[in-house]
Amino acid sequence: MGRIDDLSINTIKMLAVDAVEKAKSGHPGMPLGDAAMAYVLWNKFLKHNPTNPQWPNRDRFVLSAGHGSILLYSLLHLTGYDISLDDIKNFRQWESKTPGHPEYHPQCGIETTTGPLGQGFATGVGMAMAEKYLGDTFNRTGFPIVDHYIYAITSDGDMMEGVQSEAASIAGHLGLGKLIYLYSDNKISIEGPTDISFTEDVGRRYEAYGWHVQRVGGYDLPAIEKAIRAAQREKKRPSLIIARTSIAQGCPNLQDSPAAHGAPIGEKEAGLFKECISWPQNKPFYIPREVLTHMRQAVKTGKTAEAAWNKLLSAYTGKFPEMAKLWDSFAEKKFAPDWEKSVPVFRPEDGAVATRSASGKVLNAIADKVPQLIGGSADLAPSNNTYLKGKCDYTTEKAGRNIHFGVREHAMGSILNGISLSNMLIPYGGTFLVFSDFVKPSIRLASLMQTQVAYVFTHDSIGVGEDGPTHQPIEQLAALRAMPGLVTLRPADANETAEAWKFALTHKGPVCLILSRQNLPVLDRKKLPPASDALKGGYILSDSKGKPQIILIGAGSEVHLCLSASEELRKKGIKTRVVNMASFELFDSQPQRYKDKVLPPDVEKRVSVEAAAVLGWDRYIGLKGAAIGMRRFGASAPGKVVFEKFGFTVENVVKTAMEVLKKK
Repeated sequence: MGRIDDLSINTIKMLAVDAVEKAKSGHPGMPLGDAAMAYVLWNKFLKHNPTNPQWPNRDRFVLSAGHGSILLYSLLHLTGYDISLDDIKNFRQWESKTPGHPEYHPQCGIETTTGPLGQGFATGVGMAMAEKYLGDTFNRTGFPIVDHYIYAITSDGDMMEGVQSEAASIAGHLGLGKLIYLYSDNKISIEGPTDISFTEDVGRRYEAYGWHVQRVGGYDLPAIEKAIRAAQREKKRPSLIIARTSIAQGCPNLQDSPAAHGAPIGEKEAGLFKECISWPQNKPFYIPREVLTHMRQAVKTGKTAEAAWNKLLSAYTGKFPEMAKLWDSFAEKKFAPDWEKSVPVFRPEDGAVATRSASGKVLNAIADKVPQLIGGSADLAPSNNTYLKGKCDYTTEKAGRNIHFGVREHAMGSILNGISLSNMLIPYGGTFLVFSDFVKPSIRLASLMQTQVAYVFTHDSIGVGEDGPTHQPIEQLAALRAMPGLVTLRPADANETAEAWKFALTHKGPVCLILSRQNLPVLDRKKLPPASDALKGGYILSDSKGKPQIILIGAGSEVHLCLSASEELRKKGIKTRVVNMASFELFDSQPQRYKDKVLPPDVEKRVSVEAAAVLGWDRYIGLKGAAIGMRRFGASAPGKVVFEKFGFTVENVVKTAMEVLKKK
């Protein structure tokens, strides 16, 4: 390595120092410590085209240690992406392209949102799984149209997170050879040296996971290059390169100090650091012209690489025209023209159906028409009904459409995000609703990024019964509904479940399907509005003539309870309306005129019925309404008994409605 390498690394470091100093906040220690190995990776290996950041066959780079975001922004600017020097100067400011932690911005080369430690690591595993699946699906001898690596820089903090362990385990199990992670082992955490809480041998742990492990000095540039090349040659194991680094490397008073983690190094220390590296003192954000020329070679190199790939794709199209058409349909997320006709229609006369079972029937009916669908369950496929019959499993030998995530809910959520970020696949994952708590950090990132992911959450209420309060979800629905950018759908019957899947397959964002374990009657749509009305979020399912005196509002299985109670109320001469509130988010997005039609402002007598926490229902029932729901954890008993003991009966709904009607 020569002078230009040292100059480039110092430029990356000083952009980080100056940006953090100007913002008066940030994390300078990691960029200073990791700039050297990041430079080697970006300069020597990363296959990318800054003029077309979404080129399908680019390598992916994930900054799992997202607190060091300025390192990524500096690399993007220097190599020619749409991150200007003004953007660097605007670090951590309102509406800037350079927020405090990386936020998914594919047009600027930011591949995923990171920051919560471990999430980037696990998301990268999903990216590698997508690469393997697409490669096994489309590649032919001599035509490797899917052939890229997933690189990441990870930290000691990443290595302590549980999601990292889950993701590393499945990555090793599946032999994801395109996964190459650089682990910056600086042995510092916020509270001090890592040995106050973290003394395990990470390398041996990863070897046990089935990873290819190497150890290098974090500033030995030839050794880092050699290790990455060795990792590329390893085809059947993911690679971890453990680089011994120093936080704030080169700072006279802060190197190896926890103080360098999350605060500016200060004007005095910055001046001393500049002296050490012979950097101009009074030129903030200085970039030597020769460094910019050197780093911007990535533009020419990237264009050349993409042009070669386009030539390969053109030859592939000529030789495999049907596969090329399939490739285009994946890239454009287009399904078979008649895909919706394959969605089953359920008839009342065929008997009651659990919505989890209906979901499984829909999935299998559309699988051939929507080949982009890929997913599975966290070891609960027989209960979640997520298995695609007749389709291959995802294994080390061949990547099929059925993924066995094992009991790894947290990693499953992150992996789904990584698969979705291929922008060619639509992933889904299943578990019990109560275990959505394990998936929630990943769902939150999906909502931030608006990745297209479908979550199949079954066993949606105290109807789980004998399994008891540990498995009976109470607060989970309220928490999911509180998440911005997430759509939850709790269908009342099998046909609404089918409509929910239609929505999930076409909505550009994450969707939760909240499904029952117990059988539910199929609503007679000859007498009731169409199931597609559920996609309005809330709709009038049943009504009396004239203005209603009271409105019963239910979701999921409790809609049937509301229907039965409404019949009893009408026998008492009370005009009763039943509203099916399948999705808070979809209803809230409707025009005010429609919402007022469903829930007239002058009809203030309302009762909500849902076997979950009542939090959130107040927006629909108002001050003069009542909520029948759960205000404590459930209990172990047969489902019907549990419902009865907690007041989910026709008698209690009628009683509550009558009490509401008496209120002044």
